[in-house]
Amino acid sequence: MAASGTNWAGNVVYRARELAQPTTLDELRAVVVRSAAVRPLGSRHSFNRIADSDGVQVSLGAMPGTVEIDGDRRVVRVGGGLTYGQVAPMLASAGWALPNLASLPHISIAGAVQTGTHGSGARNPSLAQSVIGMEIMRADGEIETLGRDHPELDAHRVGLGALGIVTATELAIEPAFDVAQAVHTGLPWDAAEEHFDEIMGAAYSVSMFTGFADDGVRQVWVKRRTDAETTVVDLEGFGATGATATLHPVPGGDVAAVTPQLDQPGPWHARLPHFRSEFTPSAGEEIQCEYLLRAGDAVDAIRAVRGLSERLADVLYIAEIRRVAADTAWLAPSSGRDSVAIHFTFRRDEAGVAAVLPAIDDAFAPFDARPHWGKVSAMSADRLRAVYPRLADFAAVAHRVDPGGRFRNPYLSDLLD
Repeated sequence: MAASGTNWAGNVVYRARELAQPTTLDELRAVVVRSAAVRPLGSRHSFNRIADSDGVQVSLGAMPGTVEIDGDRRVVRVGGGLTYGQVAPMLASAGWALPNLASLPHISIAGAVQTGTHGSGARNPSLAQSVIGMEIMRADGEIETLGRDHPELDAHRVGLGALGIVTATELAIEPAFDVAQAVHTGLPWDAAEEHFDEIMGAAYSVSMFTGFADDGVRQVWVKRRTDAETTVVDLEGFGATGATATLHPVPGGDVAAVTPQLDQPGPWHARLPHFRSEFTPSAGEEIQCEYLLRAGDAVDAIRAVRGLSERLADVLYIAEIRRVAADTAWLAPSSGRDSVAIHFTFRRDEAGVAAVLPAIDDAFAPFDARPHWGKVSAMSADRLRAVYPRLADFAAVAHRVDPGGRFRNPYLSDLLD
């Protein structure tokens, strides 16, 4: 089959000579065994070359869309090609929920957890922390099942696709719940900095949107669970204004694409993401960058990047600031520490973005910030090894389960070899 073209954003042209789309495990096994180089390809929402290959890319989108709910164990088993937007409504209709979702429900579950993707919430770890088991095809074509008690499950939760092809994932679930989402605008910087922890911890999920300019935090999205006694902070008392109409985080964006606001309660899967699954936000016309650092360094890190506001202005659509609870996955960007995530959505100006990435990296360097595995950054392999303390342990696992490097590509070889 022909090569797969580009990623979702169009800023990466894949080098792969073939895109395989198996429909059965046997077909997948045949691809893996015959290929000297093979990489899993999810929903193409990575902005760097982590999913690229000099050989074959494999998409599991044509595999059976397995969704098996075990209410007694509070677990759902999902096929490796499914997205959160496909699985979440099925869970909700059966009375169950995942604890959190990312901004986009369009992303594949396997791809999201393998790259350490997260949602928001001071008490919510990344999506990978919900993984309590997986089935993974190794380089010899055999499938290994890793359960909750497997000693290396935390190496596999965020596995970068370097340990095999994830054919099924088991996720922890809980009873379904409703969420109400409200937006405030115009939060001054002095109030945001003075009350940062209070604001970010006041509801189930909180996001700040800003351009890092002197106009402060442009929007604060507060998502509260209606079944919890959460005290939502008085943002108006801090100088913000409650929105009276639905807003898009990017100025001029189509509000039809965002999930319902105005504090209207609705199902968890229709409020926790920022965007509706039936829309494609930005149509890929963007490049994303994100760093996670210790929550206690949030204000200092924000001040550091505010110093870059003039350099960022020409390429930045919007930045988002979120909290993420500590993970146990070895390579989760929030591994071992409660974190703040600072996310940049840039215009698809590759030269302009490349010019500002080193400055962002330098601004965050004093805080041992960790880049998201699926986003762009200027961080070197040596620096990545320094900020991810379990990377050497992960490399040892990768070399043991895939000694021939079948699942590695140049991006991963620079990091792991």
